[in-house]
Amino acid sequence: MSLEVIKHEPAGNADAVIIWLHGLGASGNDFVPMTEHIKINNAQVRFLFPHAPQMPVTINQGMVMPAWYDITDMSIDRQIDSQQLRESAAKVHAMIDEQVAQGIDSKRIIIAGFSQGGAVGYEAALTYPKPLAGLMAHSTYFATAGDIEVNEANAQLPILVQHGTQDPVVPEVLGQKACAVLKEKGFTVTYQTYPMPHSLCMEQVQDMQKWLNERF
Repeated sequence: MSLEVIKHEPAGNADAVIIWLHGLGASGNDFVPMTEHIKINNAQVRFLFPHAPQMPVTINQGMVMPAWYDITDMSIDRQIDSQQLRESAAKVHAMIDEQVAQGIDSKRIIIAGFSQGGAVGYEAALTYPKPLAGLMAHSTYFATAGDIEVNEANAQLPILVQHGTQDPVVPEVLGQKACAVLKEKGFTVTYQTYPMPHSLCMEQVQDMQKWLNERF
Protein backbone atom coordinates (compact mmCIF):
# COMPACT_ATOMS: atom_id res chain seq x y z
CA MET A 1 0.00 0.00 0.00
CA SER A 2 1.38 3.41 -0.99
CA LEU A 3 1.78 6.23 1.53
CA GLU A 4 -0.57 9.19 1.89
CA VAL A 5 1.42 12.30 0.99
CA ILE A 6 1.14 16.06 1.41
CA LYS A 7 2.49 17.73 -1.73
CA HIS A 8 3.80 21.28 -1.98
CA GLU A 9 4.46 22.42 -5.54
CA PRO A 10 6.87 25.22 -6.53
CA ALA A 11 5.87 28.35 -8.43
CA GLY A 12 7.31 26.95 -11.67
CA ASN A 13 7.61 23.47 -13.10
CA ALA A 14 9.22 21.16 -10.54
CA ASP A 15 12.75 20.05 -11.44
CA ALA A 16 13.82 18.79 -8.00
CA VAL A 17 12.20 16.96 -5.08
CA ILE A 18 12.71 16.76 -1.32
CA ILE A 19 10.98 13.87 0.44
CA TRP A 20 10.70 14.60 4.19
CA LEU A 21 9.99 11.82 6.68
CA HIS A 22 8.52 12.76 10.08
CA GLY A 23 9.18 11.22 13.49
CA LEU A 24 7.27 8.71 15.63
CA GLY A 25 3.70 9.68 16.46
CA ALA A 26 3.78 12.74 14.20
CA SER A 27 2.57 13.33 10.63
CA GLY A 28 3.66 14.81 7.34
CA ASN A 29 2.22 18.12 8.52
CA ASP A 30 5.14 18.56 10.92
CA PHE A 31 7.57 19.71 8.23
CA VAL A 32 5.26 21.56 5.86
CA PRO A 33 6.49 24.89 7.39
CA MET A 34 9.92 24.12 5.91
CA THR A 35 8.52 25.17 2.54
CA GLU A 36 8.36 28.75 3.87
CA HIS A 37 11.80 28.75 5.46
CA ILE A 38 13.95 26.99 2.87
CA LYS A 39 14.65 28.84 -0.36
CA ILE A 40 16.62 27.09 -3.10
CA ASN A 41 18.24 29.36 -5.68
CA ASN A 42 18.74 26.95 -8.58
CA ALA A 43 15.77 24.62 -8.30
CA GLN A 44 12.01 24.51 -8.48
CA VAL A 45 11.50 22.14 -5.57
CA ARG A 46 8.50 19.90 -5.05
CA PHE A 47 8.23 18.97 -1.36
CA LEU A 48 6.65 15.64 -0.43
CA PHE A 49 5.63 14.96 3.17
CA PRO A 50 4.37 11.38 3.54
CA HIS A 51 2.38 10.15 6.53
CA ALA A 52 3.67 7.02 8.27
CA PRO A 53 1.20 4.13 8.54
CA GLN A 54 -0.67 3.49 11.79
CA MET A 55 0.71 0.62 13.89
CA PRO A 56 1.06 -0.49 17.52
CA VAL A 57 4.32 0.67 19.14
CA THR A 58 5.71 -1.56 21.91
CA ILE A 59 7.55 1.18 23.85
CA ASN A 60 4.28 3.13 24.05
CA GLN A 61 2.35 0.24 25.64
CA GLY A 62 1.25 -1.04 22.26
CA MET A 63 -0.65 2.14 21.43
CA VAL A 64 -1.52 2.51 17.76
CA MET A 65 0.05 5.62 16.24
CA PRO A 66 1.82 6.85 13.10
CA ALA A 67 5.10 4.92 12.96
CA TRP A 68 7.58 3.82 10.31
CA TYR A 69 8.43 0.71 12.38
CA ASP A 70 7.99 -0.73 15.85
CA ILE A 71 10.49 0.09 18.61
CA THR A 72 10.59 -2.67 21.21
CA ASP A 73 13.26 -1.34 23.57
CA MET A 74 14.57 2.17 24.28
CA SER A 75 18.08 1.10 25.27
CA ILE A 76 20.85 3.20 23.75
CA ASP A 77 21.14 0.86 20.75
CA ARG A 78 17.36 0.76 20.14
CA GLN A 79 15.74 -2.62 19.53
CA ILE A 80 13.59 -2.17 16.43
CA ASP A 81 11.61 -4.15 13.85
CA SER A 82 14.09 -4.03 10.96
CA GLN A 83 11.67 -5.70 8.56
CA GLN A 84 9.09 -2.96 9.13
CA LEU A 85 11.79 -0.32 8.70
CA ARG A 86 12.80 -1.82 5.37
CA GLU A 87 9.16 -2.05 4.28
CA SER A 88 8.87 1.69 4.95
CA ALA A 89 12.09 2.30 3.00
CA ALA A 90 10.61 0.34 0.09
CA LYS A 91 7.59 2.66 0.14
CA VAL A 92 9.97 5.63 -0.05
CA HIS A 93 11.66 3.94 -3.02
CA ALA A 94 8.25 3.72 -4.69
CA MET A 95 7.77 7.47 -4.11
CA ILE A 96 11.14 8.16 -5.73
CA ASP A 97 10.29 5.90 -8.66
CA GLU A 98 7.07 7.84 -9.16
CA GLN A 99 8.95 11.16 -9.27
CA VAL A 100 11.48 9.76 -11.75
CA ALA A 101 8.60 8.48 -13.90
CA GLN A 102 7.23 12.05 -13.90
CA GLY A 103 10.50 13.34 -15.34
CA ILE A 104 12.53 14.31 -12.26
CA ASP A 105 16.19 13.26 -12.52
CA SER A 106 17.06 11.03 -9.55
CA LYS A 107 20.16 13.22 -9.06
CA ARG A 108 17.73 16.04 -8.19
CA ILE A 109 16.00 14.14 -5.37
CA ILE A 110 16.91 14.46 -1.69
CA ILE A 111 15.67 12.36 1.21
CA ALA A 112 15.29 14.04 4.60
CA GLY A 113 14.22 12.42 7.85
CA PHE A 114 13.72 13.41 11.48
CA SER A 115 14.20 10.90 14.31
CA GLN A 116 12.45 7.65 13.31
CA GLY A 117 11.99 9.07 9.82
CA GLY A 118 15.74 9.63 9.64
CA ALA A 119 16.42 5.97 10.37
CA VAL A 120 14.20 5.08 7.42
CA GLY A 121 15.93 7.80 5.40
CA TYR A 122 19.34 6.16 5.87
CA GLU A 123 18.04 2.82 4.62
CA ALA A 124 15.99 4.28 1.76
CA ALA A 125 18.65 6.62 0.40
CA LEU A 126 21.68 4.34 0.70
CA THR A 127 19.95 1.34 -0.90
CA TYR A 128 18.21 3.13 -3.78
CA PRO A 129 19.46 1.80 -7.15
CA LYS A 130 19.82 5.19 -8.88
CA PRO A 131 22.03 8.10 -7.74
CA LEU A 132 20.31 10.65 -5.50
CA ALA A 133 21.29 14.24 -4.70
CA GLY A 134 21.75 13.75 -0.97
CA LEU A 135 20.43 12.71 2.43
CA MET A 136 19.60 14.88 5.46
CA ALA A 137 19.42 13.06 8.81
CA HIS A 138 18.01 15.11 11.69
CA SER A 139 18.15 14.04 15.37
CA THR A 140 18.27 10.40 14.36
CA TYR A 141 20.27 7.17 14.38
CA PHE A 142 21.53 4.67 11.79
CA ALA A 143 19.34 1.73 12.80
CA THR A 144 20.39 -0.65 10.00
CA ALA A 145 24.10 0.23 9.96
CA GLY A 146 25.12 -3.34 10.85
CA ASP A 147 23.57 -5.07 7.88
CA ILE A 148 22.66 -2.43 5.30
CA GLU A 149 23.48 -3.30 1.69
CA VAL A 150 24.57 0.03 0.25
CA ASN A 151 23.80 0.31 -3.45
CA GLU A 152 26.82 1.29 -5.55
CA ALA A 153 24.74 4.04 -7.16
CA ASN A 154 24.71 5.90 -3.83
CA ALA A 155 28.09 4.88 -2.43
CA GLN A 156 29.24 8.52 -2.73
CA LEU A 157 26.00 10.13 -1.54
CA PRO A 158 26.50 13.49 0.25
CA ILE A 159 25.05 13.29 3.77
CA LEU A 160 24.13 16.04 6.24
CA VAL A 161 23.74 14.90 9.86
CA GLN A 162 22.34 17.42 12.36
CA HIS A 163 21.70 16.80 16.04
CA GLY A 164 20.82 18.63 19.24
CA THR A 165 23.40 18.43 22.02
CA GLN A 166 20.60 18.39 24.63
CA ASP A 167 18.47 15.69 22.97
CA PRO A 168 16.89 13.44 25.65
CA VAL A 169 15.04 11.25 23.12
CA VAL A 170 17.80 10.34 20.66
CA PRO A 171 21.07 11.17 22.48
CA GLU A 172 23.67 12.98 20.41
CA VAL A 173 26.05 10.04 20.82
CA LEU A 174 23.83 8.17 18.33
CA GLY A 175 24.33 10.93 15.76
CA GLN A 176 28.08 10.76 16.36
CA LYS A 177 27.99 6.98 16.01
CA ALA A 178 26.11 7.22 12.71
CA CYS A 179 28.63 9.73 11.41
CA ALA A 180 31.57 7.49 12.36
CA VAL A 181 30.02 4.44 10.69
CA LEU A 182 29.25 6.41 7.53
CA LYS A 183 32.82 7.66 7.31
CA GLU A 184 34.09 4.09 7.75
CA LYS A 185 31.92 3.17 4.78
CA GLY A 186 33.56 5.92 2.70
CA PHE A 187 30.83 8.58 2.79
CA THR A 188 31.43 12.32 2.97
CA VAL A 189 29.47 13.51 5.99
CA THR A 190 28.76 17.04 7.19
CA TYR A 191 28.07 16.86 10.95
CA GLN A 192 26.47 19.82 12.71
CA THR A 193 25.19 20.24 16.28
CA TYR A 194 22.98 22.79 18.01
CA PRO A 195 22.23 23.56 21.70
CA MET A 196 18.66 22.21 21.47
CA PRO A 197 16.56 19.21 22.55
CA HIS A 198 14.76 16.80 20.18
CA SER A 199 13.64 19.48 17.75
CA LEU A 200 14.70 21.93 15.04
CA CYS A 201 16.06 25.47 15.39
CA MET A 202 16.39 28.39 13.00
CA GLU A 203 20.21 28.27 12.85
CA GLN A 204 19.90 24.64 11.80
CA VAL A 205 17.38 25.49 9.08
CA GLN A 206 19.76 28.14 7.72
CA ASP A 207 22.58 25.57 7.59
CA MET A 208 20.21 23.15 5.90
CA GLN A 209 19.35 25.74 3.27
CA LYS A 210 23.03 26.39 2.54
CA TRP A 211 23.72 22.64 2.17
CA LEU A 212 20.70 22.16 -0.08
CA ASN A 213 21.76 25.02 -2.33
CA GLU A 214 25.15 23.32 -2.73
CA ARG A 215 23.42 20.07 -3.75
CA PHE A 216 21.11 21.74 -6.28
